[in-house]
This record gives sequence, C-alpha cells and structure tokens, in this order.
Amino acid sequence: MPTETFEFQVEARQLLQLMIHSVYSNKDVFLRELVSNASDALDKLRLEKLWDDSLDADVSDLHIEIDIDHDARTLTVRDNGIGMSYEEVGRLIGTIANSGTAKFLQELQEAKDAAGVDGLIGQFGVGFYSGFMVADEVTLVTRRAGESQGTRWTSRGEGTYTLETVDDAPQGTSVTLHLKPADPENQLHDYTSPWKIREIVKRYSDFITWPIRMVPERSTAAEESDETPGPETLNSMKALWARPRDEVSDDEYHELYKHIGHDWRDPLETIRLQAEGTFEYQALLFLPAHAPHDLFTRDFQRGVQLYVKRVFIMDDCEALLPPYLRFVKGVVDAADLSLNVSREILQQDRHIEMMRRRLTKKVLSTVKEMMTKDQDRYATFWREFGTVLKEGLVTDSENRDTILALASFASTHHDTEPTTLRNYVERMNDGQEDIYYLTGESRQSIENSPHMEAFRDRGIEVLLLTDPVDEVWADAVGEYEGKKLRSVAKGRIDLDAKDEDATDEEREKQTEEYAGLLGWMKEQLGEDVKEVRLSSRLTVSPACVVSDAHDLTPALENMYRAMGQEVPRAKRILELNADHQLVKSLNQSYKELEDRTELAETAELLHGLAVLAEGGQPKEPARFVKLMADRLERAL
Repeated sequence: MPTETFEFQVEARQLLQLMIHSVYSNKDVFLRELVSNASDALDKLRLEKLWDDSLDADVSDLHIEIDIDHDARTLTVRDNGIGMSYEEVGRLIGTIANSGTAKFLQELQEAKDAAGVDGLIGQFGVGFYSGFMVADEVTLVTRRAGESQGTRWTSRGEGTYTLETVDDAPQGTSVTLHLKPADPENQLHDYTSPWKIREIVKRYSDFITWPIRMVPERSTAAEESDETPGPETLNSMKALWARPRDEVSDDEYHELYKHIGHDWRDPLETIRLQAEGTFEYQALLFLPAHAPHDLFTRDFQRGVQLYVKRVFIMDDCEALLPPYLRFVKGVVDAADLSLNVSREILQQDRHIEMMRRRLTKKVLSTVKEMMTKDQDRYATFWREFGTVLKEGLVTDSENRDTILALASFASTHHDTEPTTLRNYVERMNDGQEDIYYLTGESRQSIENSPHMEAFRDRGIEVLLLTDPVDEVWADAVGEYEGKKLRSVAKGRIDLDAKDEDATDEEREKQTEEYAGLLGWMKEQLGEDVKEVRLSSRLTVSPACVVSDAHDLTPALENMYRAMGQEVPRAKRILELNADHQLVKSLNQSYKELEDRTELAETAELLHGLAVLAEGGQPKEPARFVKLMADRLERAL
C-alpha cells in the first residue's frame, strides 16, 4: 500500500499546537507517558494471550526498551506488546475520540501555573502527543500481535500525518522522537543523555511491572572489540503494595497513583490493606484530591486494577468496590484467584464478595478518620465526592448508617459551614421530633421557597439538599437515630401545635371561616390539585403547593422519567395562608359574589403563582401569562 497523507482532526491539531509551543514547564513527563502507554500494551498482550492460546504472539520476554542515538539525536521507546493494526493507528492516533478532549484543551489553556499544567495529558489519555514537546518529528512503527503486516505513522505535528504499511515491523510498537536541540532555559533537556533517562524512569516509572531496559550507547571501541554490553534495566519492578510501609516513600505511592489514575495531582489519601488467613490479598487504594470530569457519565472507567500474584489480570475491576465508590483508584493483588478469572466469574465469587465488603468498610473508615482528625481534608473529600457517596445511602443498606454518619449537608444553621446529622440532632429545639429538609436546585432557591417561611420564623433548622440524589436517599433512609426525616414540602406539618400562642379553638374557627372557599377552589382546580387547605407553613406568601406525605415529588417524577420509568403524575395539595390579605380578600369575594367567573381566574392565578414559587411552571404557561397580563392591565 502506498504512503497516504491525512489531516489531523481539528481537536488533535489544536492539541498538537499546544504541545509544540511548550505548554508544559516539565517536559520530562513525555517519557513517563510513552512508558505508561508501552506498559499498557504489554498488559493487554499478556491478557489477550491468556484468553486466546491460539494467538500467534511471543510473550516469553515482554519488556520496554529505550534506545538512544546521540549522533542522530533520536530517542526510541519500544515495546513488544499488543501493537496496533493499520486501522487502529488511524483511528487512535490520527483523531482524538476521547470525549474529554475539549474539556482538556480548555483546562490546559486556562491553567495559570506549572503545577496546574503538569500531567494534564496523562489525565485525559492523550499522552502520545506529549512527544511533540521535545521532538520536531515523531515516527511510530507498530504491528499488532497475530498479524503479519505492520504500519508506519509519521508526523511533524504541522496538521498532517502519513500512514504506510511495512513488512518487516516487529511485534509491538516503537515510537522514535527526532529530538529538538537542548534548551535548558526552557526546561528542554538533552534527552540523549543516559543519566537523564535513568533519572526520569526512576522518578516516574520505577514501579512499572515490566522491565524497562536501556540499550547501551553505540561506541567505536565496543564495536572493534566485539564486546557489546547488555541492556541495563532501569526500574526495580517492585510491587509497592507488596513492600513494607517503611520501605516506600510517599512520593513513590503518589507516582503509582498518577500512573494508574492518569492524574497529575497527588492523591488526597493513601489506603493500605493486607488480609491474611484462608484468603490472602493486598490492596493499595487512593482517594483522589479532585473528582474527574466524567464521574457521572455512563462510560466512566473505574480505577481499581486486579492482580493475581502480581500478575495483571484486569483494569477497571467493577466487582471490587460498589458503584458509589467508583472514584477510588488503586491495586488489589489476590493470592488465591485463578489467572483465568473473568468478570462474570468475579460477580459470583465468594472470595471477591468478601474482599468487596472489606475494602468498602476500609474506605469508609478512612473517610471517617479524616472527618475526625483532619477537617480540611475531609471537607475537600466531601466537596468533590459527597454527591456520589450519597448514592450508597440508596444502594448499600449494610453500610447506610456509616455513610449517614460521614455525610454533611448545608443547612440554615450556617451560611457556609455544612452540618452532620448528629450535630443537627444536638441542636434541635425543645419538643422538636423530626429532622426537616427541603430539596431544590440551589441553596438560594430553597431559602427563598415559601415552604421555609414558618421554619425561619420559628428558628427551626432545615437541611438544604441540592443534589439530585437527595430526592431519592431522603425517602429511602426515612430516619436517623430514631428521628424521622421530613420534607417541609410534603404532608401536613402543623408547627402551630407546638406553639403555645396558637390554640385548637382558634384553628377550628379559622378552618370553619374558610371552609366554603376551600371546597369551591377544590372544585375549580380539581384537575390540578388533590386538596385545598389552610397552611401552617406560610407567613409571607399567599399560597404554596405541597406533595402528599407518600407521593413522589415532581423532581423525583422527572428523575424516574429521565431513566425511562414511566410513573403516574401525582396531584399536589394547594395550601393557603389565611393571614395573607390576598387570601382574605379572596374569601370575602367568594362570600359576596354570585358571579364567580373572575374569581375562578384569580384562583387559577394563585395556584400558578404557587407552582412558580417552588421552581415549577403552570400547566398552561401561555394561558397563565394572558390572565396575568389582563389583571395587570385592569390594575393600571
């Protein structure tokens, strides 16, 4: 096949320009990324060979090789791993399919300092392009294991690349960088220097499972004596999780995290676990310092790798931790699993279930320890991962109480500081029996809700829940330490019953006074409301709508529909503030007027305003606007 020239995808071209113009202050990371890609290729080949014995591939000496040519100023990183086909090269390198690339470009351009830039490439899985930071031209030669023909990819990063087939390509992939001249002022080192390569590999890739070998420099003396020294292995290949804690530095743990987590920042917390007995395993887990941008997407990749006796088995092992801990990164190395284990077998394996339960409890206990001993780090964790952790309140009944104890929520007690449920209970007013909460899109919208008026006046603390999952878990949990969780927008909440100034006689008299209006409005709004009644929640607003105690809220209905579950739409309850002048006038007009046509429109407008006040919209917005415009016109 002749050589073909292609244009880069627009985003790939933008990324290349950023690389070429040196957005990284620390350009050494290019080697970390290329070595990491090579390591992944070796993992994939070993796993594919394990599953397919008929695969024609040599796995007897899997390794990564670094070859320096000082005279030609080239640096080559090669592996004998899985390799790529012609189509895969065009798809994976000529374009960037990663959905996070646009966000990556934005973050890269917005980063203000070197620390904010260093390593972003690895985080977004486009590390191959980092080679253009140090090279004028990059050549990739690859042959997929089991295929006979290879592919050569070449580009100078100027908007195009060439593809051609080659017949003599070895199994695996080699990336040759035609290096730029050294420029120490711009942190562009001489990457043909063996000591510099040793230093980079030791710093970033010492823990890589496969040997990283450096081919000795070519010399005339060696050629004349026929003595060719063997390659030098640069990394220790020691599994950090298998080494005693006092033999491993925090920096080594952090580099392992960055490798498996594709993150440029240090982790928030490192968790070690070693289980001995009938089923032995070791775990080294990390809590990230920041939530990944795709944490809530369907295709989010989990970050726990499974090893068996230090042999890599699978990435993204879903069976080891529940979905609500999907942000945890790390390694689990089991001593008694089969190398032939599959995802399906893992889901049914009794030992895996034991590991899952133990690892889950260990992660949660670590968060609890942070909460007790380091409030700042706990606050960082909860800000980044609290929303996803609360999913466990719905899905993990075994650890529900633990998660509830770890959770913190915004509340009316403080403008900025969140509260735990335990602290809420300790502050409860005398005679208060329930924990009150209200859900909404934002703190501001909740605080301005009519449902909050009576609670604000009486100094009763309310939890302000703004995450979509709050709608679900609050109903599922039901109570905390014997105290019921009650939405201030559902059911009857008779705060006057606890108010010494309000008597049963006064309430009965008020109910009798408005009985006719309430019944008539129920008839007029029958298609939209289940009931019309007087409210004990309102002190300023004329009306509000609430859900019945056991009905789904509108937000929860919409959530189920978004997930494809059709649920019947529940009618709401309209509550009126008998002390509001508008409601008093409405009641007076009801008693005096025989023709209640306009009064019916007023009732419709009042209901629409109540729906708007809680963030909804009237059933017929156009009609509501027309009625409102007519009333305003008459008033002027």
